[in-house]
Amino acid sequence: MEAARTPAQPDGWLVLDKPSGITSAAAVGLLRRLCGIRKAGHAGTLDPLATGVLPVAFGEATKTVPYAVDGRKRYRFTVAWGEARNTDDAAGTVVGSSESRPEVADIKACLPAFTGRILQRPPDFSAIRVAGKRAHALARRGAAVRLRERPVEIDSLCLLHSGPDHAIFEMECGKGAYVRSIARDLGEALGCLGHVTELRRLQVGPFGETVSLPLEKIRQLPHSDARRAALLPISAGLADIPALAVTADEACRLRRGLAVTPVFSGRVPSGTVAWASQAGIPVAIGSVGDTEFRPSRVFHSPANRA
Repeated sequence: MEAARTPAQPDGWLVLDKPSGITSAAAVGLLRRLCGIRKAGHAGTLDPLATGVLPVAFGEATKTVPYAVDGRKRYRFTVAWGEARNTDDAAGTVVGSSESRPEVADIKACLPAFTGRILQRPPDFSAIRVAGKRAHALARRGAAVRLRERPVEIDSLCLLHSGPDHAIFEMECGKGAYVRSIARDLGEALGCLGHVTELRRLQVGPFGETVSLPLEKIRQLPHSDARRAALLPISAGLADIPALAVTADEACRLRRGLAVTPVFSGRVPSGTVAWASQAGIPVAIGSVGDTEFRPSRVFHSPANRA
C-alpha cells in the first residue's frame, strides 16, 4: 500500500498588526501554530513595547524576507522628555533626569541634524551581536555594553505634536535605524533627555497598515484553513524589486539553477536584483547581467514539495 503523502505547506505572507507586550519571535511562533505551518520568519523585529506592521513569511515566501527587510520603514512614536532610560524606552530603569523641557521651535530646529545619512549608536538593549552574544542579553546581566556608531539613512523625521512633557514624531528610514536611538539622541541634543513611550510601525517595504490583521481577528478565523486563506502571495514581498516574465522552458532552466536570456521590458541595468515569474508564479530571484538573468534563489512549487 502506498504511504500517504504529507499535505503541501502553503506559501505566502501574513501581515500581523502586532500588539504590545509580545516579542516578534513569540508572535511568529503563535502564527505558526494558528496556521499550522512549520516554516516561518518575519521581516524586521519589533520591540515588545511596539505595535504595528510585522510581516510574517511562510514556506517559500521566507526566501523573500531579505528583500522586504531592506525596504523603507515608517514609524510613529512618542518621546517623553525629562528622563533617560537604560533601554531608551519605557521598559527600562531611569538612568538620568532633567527639569528642562524643549520649546517647539527648538525641536524643529534640531530635526535636520537627524535626517539624511547619519551616524547612530544602537541601543545597548538591542539584538545586535557582541562577541557572539545578543547585546540585550549582556546588558541584562550587567555587562558594560557600548555599541559602536554606524551609518543609517533617515529619509524624514517630522514633528506631529508637542505637549508639555512629550512629543509625537513620524519617521521614514532605511534598514538598521533605531527609533529608540533617535529619542535618546534628540533628548540629549535638546538638553532635556528623552525615551520612547509609544512606538507603532506603519510600513515595512511593500507592506502597510491596510493589509495588516490584528491578532484577535486572526484568532477569530474558524480554523487553520481560513487563516491560510488570508495569506498574501509570495510576490507581495517582492513588490519593491523589478520583475520579469519567463517562458515555461526558461522557468525549468531557472529551477535547475541555470541562467536564461529573457526579453526584458524596458532597460534593466546590469547588476540589478530582480525576480522572474512564469504565468504569474514566482520562479526565482537573481541578478540581471548584460544579456542574461542568473538565479540565486529558486522557488519550488507545492507539487515539488508535497
